Amino acid sequence: MKKIALLGFSAMLMFTAVANAHGPVRQKAEEEVTINAPAEKVWHIIKDYGDMSWLPGVKSTTVDKGNNKGSVRVLTLDAGGTITEELKKYDEKNMSYAYKIIDMSTVKTINHSGVDEKVPVLPVDNYAASIEVEAKGGATVVSWKAGYYRAYMNNNPPAEMNEEAANTAVTAILKGGLANLKALAEK
Repeated sequence: MKKIALLGFSAMLMFTAVANAHGPVRQKAEEEVTINAPAEKVWHIIKDYGDMSWLPGVKSTTVDKGNNKGSVRVLTLDAGGTITEELKKYDEKNMSYAYKIIDMSTVKTINHSGVDEKVPVLPVDNYAASIEVEAKGGATVVSWKAGYYRAYMNNNPPAEMNEEAANTAVTAILKGGLANLKALAEK
């Protein structure tokens, strides 16, 4: 009986150690807005991969290959810093595109657990997103979906690069962008 109890206790300790040793979990954010304007008008505002003037916080955008798959755009942010993204899919007919962040500048360096860590302008890693415009009667529904990890890929992340920081930043971008898109399209 003691052997069974010891075996059970050992299994419980191993499970706890494994559960606490995992790294970051893939996060998801999805925002949607209904816009009282035709889908074509809404799509016209966002369809140019190299024009992010509709997204608050973006000072300027450069792009190398327009709306072609593999095109790279660099977003220069109002607050300083850059985010570089690659176009993964572009579908004019279905009014959608998908992209992935491939590089970001650093906002600051912090010391965490005795190591200098660079904090990116957006506290995420392996970020991929898609945006889709869909006609719904006389209105339009725009869906913006993102999948990503927190910026700090090891255990025990600093507050600047944990899940909460990543989720807060991504949600703010999606909500702010869609609210501004709605305002522009409904003018």
